[in-house]
Amino acid sequence: MSLFGTKEPEIRPSGIMVDFIEKSPNPPKVDDVVEGTVLSVDKGALYIDLPPFGTGIIFGREFMNARDIIKKVNVGDTVAGKVVGLGGADGYIEISLKEARQALIWSEAEEAIKEKRVFELAVTDANKGGLILNWQGLMGFLPASQLKPEHYPRVNDGDKDRILEELRKLVGEKLSVTVIGATPKEGKLIFSEKSPETKSKENIIAKYSLGDELTGEVTGLVDFGVFVKLEEGLEGLVHISEIDWGLVENPKTMFRIGEKVRVKIIEIKDDKISLSIKALKENPWKDAAEKYKKDMEVQGVIIKYNKHGALASIEEGVAGLVHVSEFGSEEKLREELEMGKTYRFKITLFDSKEQKMALSYIEKK
Repeated sequence: MSLFGTKEPEIRPSGIMVDFIEKSPNPPKVDDVVEGTVLSVDKGALYIDLPPFGTGIIFGREFMNARDIIKKVNVGDTVAGKVVGLGGADGYIEISLKEARQALIWSEAEEAIKEKRVFELAVTDANKGGLILNWQGLMGFLPASQLKPEHYPRVNDGDKDRILEELRKLVGEKLSVTVIGATPKEGKLIFSEKSPETKSKENIIAKYSLGDELTGEVTGLVDFGVFVKLEEGLEGLVHISEIDWGLVENPKTMFRIGEKVRVKIIEIKDDKISLSIKALKENPWKDAAEKYKKDMEVQGVIIKYNKHGALASIEEGVAGLVHVSEFGSEEKLREELEMGKTYRFKITLFDSKEQKMALSYIEKK
């Protein structure tokens, strides 16, 4: 109010002043990355013009840390640096070139995540959890769970030493990867070999149900079974016991990579799908229930030895165990019952539902 009781006019900045205030840059703070023109390069210091805030300086330990970079810098060049100190004795803004380089790389990593950029990187090392990759001087980690199916270590029972053996086979190879995680403070850089466009495994699995019959592609052959791709991003295992009703010794001799196979989903647990090939075939034990009974005499071919005795095939997919206790030792059993030969047996146990048969050897007279 004025002395005369009238309201004083409110002073507002003009449009030009508002424009100037809004466009004025904020003063740099510690950890900011700034850019300026090199004013001069001395033996122990480098000076950078940072208008309108003054002059930046790289000296002391920061100068020594960046000496390889500074050797290539000339007056008039534009350089980026990270602010590490303000208001020094001479009013200079203290700059670090090396830290700026790291900050810019981490910033680029964050951009790469947003843009889902793909990089071709060589595997430099491996551990039991995954692979180590080098990207612009930063060491990053590619977890085994983020590998494509063809590179995933297929090891039975999750044996960590065998997983490491398989992962080490990839050292030196180049993989197409994306950055999926960057935490500068912790120095963590995480990669994935999986396509950034691939839907999450959980969402894919949700489309399937127990009992579904599907056609898939064989992507892996291992001692304990066959890996089958149902669609991009989803693979299931046909365990060796689910390949056929008959004895399967080596899945690698029965299939080839890329082959199309019919499978049935028999279990969905967590993010894993178990498949069966034999479930799509007629169960020979159903017919066997009408043919065989306890105390019946049958002929069988010896098809396998195990710690319990010998397995004798009565017909395709139906076999019984001749226990080692009948012979006193495994050596005597093998002498008496030779692999691939046919002998007469008596059925001592028959359970078609449990698919179990026990046999007793009938000696030749």
